[in-house]
Amino acid sequence: MLLDVVIVVFGFLGLIWGADKFVAGASAIALNLGVAPLMIGLTIVAFGTSAPEFFSSAVAALEQQAPIAIGNALGSNIFNIGVALGIATLLRPITPPKSLIKKELPALLLVTIVTGILFADLHLGLNDSLILIGVLGFLAYRLVRQGRRKQERGEESDEEELDIPPVNILRATLMLLFGLLLLVIGAEALIGAASSIATRMGVSSAIIGLTIVALGTSLPELAACVASVLRGHSDLALGNIVGSNILNLLVVLPFPGLLAAGSIESSLFYRDYATMLIMTLVLAAICYWTAKTGKNIGRGSGAVFVLMYLCWFLVMYQQI
Repeated sequence: MLLDVVIVVFGFLGLIWGADKFVAGASAIALNLGVAPLMIGLTIVAFGTSAPEFFSSAVAALEQQAPIAIGNALGSNIFNIGVALGIATLLRPITPPKSLIKKELPALLLVTIVTGILFADLHLGLNDSLILIGVLGFLAYRLVRQGRRKQERGEESDEEELDIPPVNILRATLMLLFGLLLLVIGAEALIGAASSIATRMGVSSAIIGLTIVALGTSLPELAACVASVLRGHSDLALGNIVGSNILNLLVVLPFPGLLAAGSIESSLFYRDYATMLIMTLVLAAICYWTAKTGKNIGRGSGAVFVLMYLCWFLVMYQQI
């Protein structure tokens, strides 16, 4: 058991370090090829904070551990709102940007509801995954088109300016490949050790996915949120959470459907998906209320997010 715990820790470190190197290399390559900083931020950097979830879930599905992959997606979304955003809001009130309320937040609500409809029959298969991938393609197309329209009109972006140091193309490529290698090795180590821990503890692999794997792979989001609010970029903290939750559902969930299709544990739908849906609806309601009243998402809301996470965790713990 101790060895498995050590492997899990090093697996997390490999995922986080690998994601950092992958993003740095990919961003430098894109910059060398003349890609606009805005598009780099919307694509490569956004992918970077969610890369641990992607790779760990892909490996879990390949190893026929679909419950870990599904639990990782749902657990990460619950953690992102309840812990990452909750703690960030407790540190400093957040003002939701208007563009997020009009575009990304409705997209998150749509994706969450579509996921629930697909989960309702307690089965995740090929058709379900293709639907999620189709929604991802549609949202990506809209994102790219909106970015191009802004550039054509010469509109200023409200995105934070990216600080990408100049790196030659060869070194950037080596960084990207090294990061990718770390992501793969870290994911392999994490899933293997997590599965072993689940077997030794006599709990389902879904529980491990919801807790250990989800918490570990969501550390980049937590770090990004806290760093953003401490630097005064509170809008980036909320944007990171919303974007990451969308990607978790549209990129992470298709892996088990494509590679390890099968039934879904009822608790994953009635307890965990329901919790994620409620927390997403509460987040949306608070954001729309702040937009209407002109107020911030205050510390009281942050306390609500954290309390909701703790309630879900206690319920899950009692049902183990």
